[in-house]
Amino acid sequence: MSSVLVLRLAGPMQSWGASSRFTRRTTESAPTKSGVIGLLAGAAGIQRGDDARLAPLAALRFGVRIDQPGTRIRDFQTAHHGVTGKSMPLSERFYLADAVFVAALEGDHVLLADLDAAVRTPVYPPFLGRRSCPPAAPLELGLHEDARLETVLESVPWQASAWYRRRLRGQGPEGLSVLREAAAGERSAADALRDQPLSFSAAHRRHALRTVVTTTVPVPRPRAAAASAVRHDPFDALEDESS
Repeated sequence: MSSVLVLRLAGPMQSWGASSRFTRRTTESAPTKSGVIGLLAGAAGIQRGDDARLAPLAALRFGVRIDQPGTRIRDFQTAHHGVTGKSMPLSERFYLADAVFVAALEGDHVLLADLDAAVRTPVYPPFLGRRSCPPAAPLELGLHEDARLETVLESVPWQASAWYRRRLRGQGPEGLSVLREAAAGERSAADALRDQPLSFSAAHRRHALRTVVTTTVPVPRPRAAAASAVRHDPFDALEDESS
């Protein structure tokens, strides 16, 4: 049986674009496989044009759970050419603010163990879709041996921020959305997303379509001991003062 590597993707801003058109750069509502594989490839020191080393990572089965959906925001950016000083076209970019996701990758245990170690001591700093979006906390949530993607995404404790839980007044959502790759031979309603990485070469990035199944899982509550050890959120103090 395969193993599953789990990551917590949280930060002030994230942006996971599966497509862009001219000066308009959108974001998906959840991390893309291309973005997360790129994060892991950078952590492992894989160069952009090294498609041979990228291929085993791209073959991993990917899934993501939306623990805190965040808010979609829009930003306008301007730039000037460094040599001529000519103004570049105004660009419109979209981000997810205050979102938290649980990403999971299923595959060979040795490969995932190497990636787990790389995330803890990355060659290149990780970012959440764009370089301007650093993570707010360590990414790693552990490596599960002899596990399946579906089971892990159902069992990892809810990772929403403390202030978000308080805002919901302890009730929490009825369920959490999961977007995952279809298992081999699985026949169910699915969508297609062009975020299967084939090459990250700067000269010619290539992506293929990937089949994505959307499900809902019950909110996995942490045990009492784990709940008291929730990650420290530096913005908790500001939340308390404003309430």
